[in-house]
Amino acid sequence: MGGVLLHMNLSFVQCPDSASTVPGLLSIFHEQEMTETVHDTNGHGYLATFVGKNGRLVILRVHSHGLVTIDLQCYEEDNIAQLDNLLNALEKKLKVLLNGNITRVKRLPALVRGAKVDRYWPTADGRLIEYDIDRVVYEEDSAYQNIKILHSQQFGNILVLNGDVNLAESDLAYTQAIIGSGKENYAGKEVLILGGGDGGILAEVVKQKPKMITMVEISFMKVIDGCKMHMRKTCGNILDNLKGDCYQILVEDCVPVLRKYVREGRTFDYVINDLTAVPISTEPEEDSTWEFLRLILDLSIKVLHPSGKYFTQGNSVNLTEALSLYEEQLGKLSCPVGFSKEVVCVPSYLELWVFYTIWKK
Repeated sequence: MGGVLLHMNLSFVQCPDSASTVPGLLSIFHEQEMTETVHDTNGHGYLATFVGKNGRLVILRVHSHGLVTIDLQCYEEDNIAQLDNLLNALEKKLKVLLNGNITRVKRLPALVRGAKVDRYWPTADGRLIEYDIDRVVYEEDSAYQNIKILHSQQFGNILVLNGDVNLAESDLAYTQAIIGSGKENYAGKEVLILGGGDGGILAEVVKQKPKMITMVEISFMKVIDGCKMHMRKTCGNILDNLKGDCYQILVEDCVPVLRKYVREGRTFDYVINDLTAVPISTEPEEDSTWEFLRLILDLSIKVLHPSGKYFTQGNSVNLTEALSLYEEQLGKLSCPVGFSKEVVCVPSYLELWVFYTIWKK
């Protein structure tokens, strides 16, 4: 049973007098058979809670700086339309009582907490997004991460790894950006993909008939089971087999594989890193994710052909400090590199995303 939160806030030219305002609202609460409890705020405005039938709870707060907030909590099975009417009645009454003193009224859509299907996921820059998710189609835990595939009415199935929206069936823009946005010719080339367990990158690059693609995915078998069943619009049938005419999938940790390739002197025309976004943390010397990112970068550049290219995602365009730190790390590699970046709108992310192209100087 999920809990529902409805919220309304009202801003005023002058702070309303709670002693004259609140009594005018009590009749509305009494009509709903709600009982009032006033709480001591130590002189910081007015705070009261009203408890009614079916577990309904209203929190009324009159702030001393000219703001009134009303939060109404109930169970998902309650009559939401009836509760909307309650907020309508409170708003109408306040407008009468305060006679033009209100400068703004803001109502938020109902938030459902603790529902069977979680519809709320954060963006990389910390904003909360409510998706139109209506069911969980797949969920498993690997030794490394929690794997979910959720169905969205507009984005199709969405792969979510450890609580991060990873890729939706609508997100061809992501895949195209991380393989060069149609500017590269992969025909006859050696390609290394790090991560990419959803199969989208592999499926797109295979179309160009490369010489060989080697894809290394540590938690692949858990991801493949979900994606080959529920992300077919992204991966097609490419995940049905671990080997094909021009590709092989290694279910291994990419670090030992990269080190082996360095020792053997093996090089690739393209290295595509789809392991992780640039860390949000801005402490690169202390965050283990930054350490991992630097290691992958350095090893990848060592196996990159002198005329090759390294593609990777960055992060949200709003995370300017983290992106700048990433670009600083590029100057600390074992050999000098150049880079360019592209900003792309990835539909299911609901934010602009940065992608990098890196090459040896």
